[in-house]
Amino acid sequence: MAKHVLVISTSLRPGSNSEALADAFLAGAQAAGNMVEKVTLRGKTIAFCRGCLACQSAGRCVIPDDAIEIAEKMRMADVIAFATPIYYYEMSGQMKTLLDRANSLFASDYAFREIYLLTAAADDGADVPARAVGGLTGWIDCFEKASLAGTVFAGSVTGTGETAGHPALQEAYDMGNQL
Repeated sequence: MAKHVLVISTSLRPGSNSEALADAFLAGAQAAGNMVEKVTLRGKTIAFCRGCLACQSAGRCVIPDDAIEIAEKMRMADVIAFATPIYYYEMSGQMKTLLDRANSLFASDYAFREIYLLTAAADDGADVPARAVGGLTGWIDCFEKASLAGTVFAGSVTGTGETAGHPALQEAYDMGNQL
């Protein structure tokens, strides 16, 4: 049965290495017959969460910006794949801000069950994405029906397009294709 897959590219750099991973995952998920949508945070306006918790009673954030539509897309998706560059051994700030702004999903009847994380960094140590994985896992832990289903890491990539030929692209495609 086809799944509704949402791929969220959080890099603000056009043609980024993490976006290349997002596109590979997307291609694999499409090849497997899933309904796939990609959202990029580039060009989006997403303010910081105010911690007012109005979203818990309103069912959506009260800050009028692009996070409202993205959170609704997240709520409706069966699968969410986040793609982020690793900055200082952590997810990008814009990804963290989006996760905070998706607080309205906590009390909702969300559809997502599988969450994936696709990361790229200049450093190539196997432990480089650990803090980003930990940060995302902290968010996922608030959603008892969801779990981290997989991760892909591309190390030793800095400049735009450096993932070309990187084995992580095939790994991301294969992961998407297994949905």
